[in-house]
Amino acid sequence: MLLNALIVLATIAFMELFSIVAHKYIMHGFGWGWHRSHHEPRTGWFEKNDLYAVVFAGIAIALIWFGTRGYGRIEWIGAGMTGYGLLYFIAHDGLVHQRWPFRYVPRSGYFKRLYQAHRMHHAVEGKEGAVSFGFLYAPPVTKLKQQLQAQQNQLRGPRGQGAATDHAAPAGRD
Repeated sequence: MLLNALIVLATIAFMELFSIVAHKYIMHGFGWGWHRSHHEPRTGWFEKNDLYAVVFAGIAIALIWFGTRGYGRIEWIGAGMTGYGLLYFIAHDGLVHQRWPFRYVPRSGYFKRLYQAHRMHHAVEGKEGAVSFGFLYAPPVTKLKQQLQAQQNQLRGPRGQGAATDHAAPAGRD
């Protein structure tokens, strides 16, 4: 029983680490086609990005099913994935994105930091330049602000001039 609980807790912790990597390199990489909807205004209850939850729920269900049929203790990995999904739904979909039928904005502590970190994740347009890819872990807000500022400065280039605004100097008069 204790081993099963440890497997569930370890899976939840692993899922956050996995989610950070998947969010940064898959969702903001080749999986942007699904994730883009999450960075655009939602027009209904669901968005294309929710397909990621469906995929992971399917994997968790399969692990639970196979585990209960004697294939090791993998049902507890599935249970941990399900627990992580519930925490994700509460913290990310509910708290941060207000997909609940009521509105709550945290004023202090961990939930405020989580809320602010994810809002900063959405502070940039498109898939490039985002910060804070965790769903349950939020780096310190001051660190994220510094990262955003550094990325904005990098995009602008030297002396605040971005590549899109660099033009050849006008020809002088002879």
